[in-house]
Amino acid sequence: MSEQIVIAASVACWGAVLIVWLAGALYNARVAPKQRIRAESRQVTLTLVTFLACSAVLFVGRGVAQTFVVDAAWVRFLGLVVLIVSTGFALWARFSLGTSWSIAPEVGGDRQLRTQGPYAVTRHPIYTGLLGMIVGTALLAGLGQAILAVVAGLIVFLVKIHAEERLLLANFPEEYPAYRQRVPRLVPGLGLLHRQRVGA
Repeated sequence: MSEQIVIAASVACWGAVLIVWLAGALYNARVAPKQRIRAESRQVTLTLVTFLACSAVLFVGRGVAQTFVVDAAWVRFLGLVVLIVSTGFALWARFSLGTSWSIAPEVGGDRQLRTQGPYAVTRHPIYTGLLGMIVGTALLAGLGQAILAVVAGLIVFLVKIHAEERLLLANFPEEYPAYRQRVPRLVPGLGLLHRQRVGA
């Protein structure tokens, strides 16, 4: 697979997500419901801890990760497929959330727990899509140090998921536990495994 295809695919996918997110943020600033329930204010601490953890991963893992370089056409092709599919999934999830989307963990003014569409596949489909995009991009790059971006992304998303799930449990004490038992947190297709673990 040529370098031009790799660059064009990465720019197109990440560019599409960036444009949709920026346009959505501007639109939400004008029309989104103003009454939202925010997570308790520990965001600064969580952000600092997350930053330090990601920095440690990037600093310590640089030399180790370089040994995992894979220069194979099938790896790059797999990365292209994962990147494109994940981009579509992330955009689907973002459009499904509509004006309820926010950067910080919040419950939107409609006070509805979304369980349909992409939210029937994973509980946090935007993070699933974005993490898949990072994985796809790392595969396109032939892994190596790009693996560290996957690890750092996973740390960031798990921290955000933890804060969001606390908020959702507090605001949907009856609905959310049942939803959490049905739908995996981040990785699609793990519903059966997830149910077995919950039932254990």
